[in-house]
Amino acid sequence: MKKQYVSLLVILLAASGFLFSCGNTMNKNVGALEFDSIQVNETAHLFGDTAKPGCNITINFAYASKSSDEKLKDSLNTYFLSACFGDKYMTMTPEEAVKAYKETYIQDYLKDLEPMYAKDEAEKEDSASISAWYSYYKGVEGHVQYYKKNLLVYRIDYNEFTGGAHGIYMSTFLNMDLRTLSPIRLDDIFVGEYQEALTDLLWNQLMADNNATTRQEVEEMGYTSTGDLEPTENFYLSEKGITFYYNIYEIAPYVMGPVEITLPYEIMSHLLSDEKGVLIMNS
Repeated sequence: MKKQYVSLLVILLAASGFLFSCGNTMNKNVGALEFDSIQVNETAHLFGDTAKPGCNITINFAYASKSSDEKLKDSLNTYFLSACFGDKYMTMTPEEAVKAYKETYIQDYLKDLEPMYAKDEAEKEDSASISAWYSYYKGVEGHVQYYKKNLLVYRIDYNEFTGGAHGIYMSTFLNMDLRTLSPIRLDDIFVGEYQEALTDLLWNQLMADNNATTRQEVEEMGYTSTGDLEPTENFYLSEKGITFYYNIYEIAPYVMGPVEITLPYEIMSHLLSDEKGVLIMNS
């Protein structure tokens, strides 16, 4: 009897260990990714003279530094590099791309603006106004906003000033399915002819966010004065729902800034399909 009890205990312990191991595997983030970042903050002045205007470039670029899957790591970094700096940098290493992008920006600034500045200076234009028009900056930041199981959300913030009344800034998002190594599109998570119904939900949420009861009320606030409100591929997935992100001028004037509309999963349940298993509501 004692032998049977000991044998049963061993079997139970082994089974529990197996189930625990399976549970850990099921909950594991795909690729076991680790991330690092490269920072740059450099200023260059016209003609190398610190008394003259200059340009400043700042970069804070997050990239995958380690992974249990090298192909996944390299593919992700290719997407990150392309999204932050452009396709011509996507075959470089993160270090090479950041260095090349910074150098190109400074070289182009000096090449394009030094002849113009020299001409203005020779014509003895007001030095203060000249300085304002020739002082440029650019900022690029890419970081991992969310990483869990087979979903990774990467955010890119971009801002630039090239003279004028104000600079320009924008944010874009990559929602990556780590199993297929591909970006997630609206068609991947919505079913059927969803566009019209989804647009109605966006309008309803925009009205609720602004304590309005009609579309006319939010239109009078300035929304949709620069573009139509419709589903955008510039969205990100979160535990709250799906946030549709509209940069300045897309649906509202510059002074109103970017517009974010978050739709909870439950109000879209009739439109959603999670065949790919990427929606966080099921994680």
